[in-house]
Formats: sequence, structure tokens, C-alpha cells
Amino acid sequence: MELKFFKDFDLTVFWDNDDYSIKEYIDVHPDDELISSIERDLGYKLSDSYIELMKLQNGGTPKKTCFPTFESTSWAEDHVAITGIMGIGRNKRYSLCGELGSQFMITEWGYPNDGIYICDCPSAGHDMILLDYSKCGKNGEPEVVHVDQEDDYKKTFVAKNFETFIKGLKDDEEFD
Repeated sequence: MELKFFKDFDLTVFWDNDDYSIKEYIDVHPDDELISSIERDLGYKLSDSYIELMKLQNGGTPKKTCFPTFESTSWAEDHVAITGIMGIGRNKRYSLCGELGSQFMITEWGYPNDGIYICDCPSAGHDMILLDYSKCGKNGEPEVVHVDQEDDYKKTFVAKNFETFIKGLKDDEEFD
């Protein structure tokens, strides 16, 4: 597969494919039919860079799980942390339309329906990472934001797009 995104990024060392990731996140590679079906269910067009990454590995836990921020969040003064990246599908617990996926966070936890929740965080549901379509519309290129359920669903800007978010993830030891 020729990459349109992530050309200058080594994806061979990106994922941490531990037993938990395999059980809860990683699903079969999505085909175009599944992608269209998930987009219909969620009501948003998935980011092309997100689709590209999921076609290489559909969900999982990256080795680097922190992203620096310019303002503090409930997690830390200078970064947010993720547990994993949800894949395109319905079968895994942590997939976009899975048991604890994006729609669950909106309907059961009251998160705003401003896009697609793509990453869970170590707080077990009290904050999430969102592909935020509120500025670009349902078919545009979403920003990546942190949404804090404990602070009235406050949004904190993280990255201008999904590719920038993935490339900017840092090792948690950089923030100790």
C-alpha cells in the first residue's frame, strides 16, 4: 500500500501489540464497504489519514501515548495521554462502533456529538480524544481535541489533524 500520509514516519515501530491490544482493540483491516457503513452510522466522514492508518493496523495501543498541550487539562499541565486508538468496526470493545466506542460515549456518557471519539484515555471514560468536526462540517478535515467530561466537557485543542496527532505522540517518560 502506497502511503499518502505518514510518508516520513516509521510506522513499523508505532504499535505496541500486547495481548490487551489484540483482545480489545485490533480488528481485521477495514474494507471500503465497512468504512462507508461506519461513516453512515456515525454521521461523519472519517479522516483520510485515520483511514490510511487503520488499513495498516485497525486499532491498537501505540508505544508512545502522550501528546503535548499548550494548556493544562484534567490529566496534566502540559500533555494528554491515551490508552489506545479505536479501529474502524463494531466487533472489538474499543472500536468506533463497539461496546465502548464513539456512540457509546455520546449516548451513555453525554459527550457532545461534535465528531468521532477515537481514543480513550487512562481515566476510564472521564476524558476522550475527539476528531472534532464542529469547525469543518461532517465531511471536512477535523481537528483533534481533548474532551474533559469532569470539566463540563471542556475541549482543549490538541492537533490540526489526525496525522499531526499521530506524528506528535511522545513517550510518557518525557513528561515525568
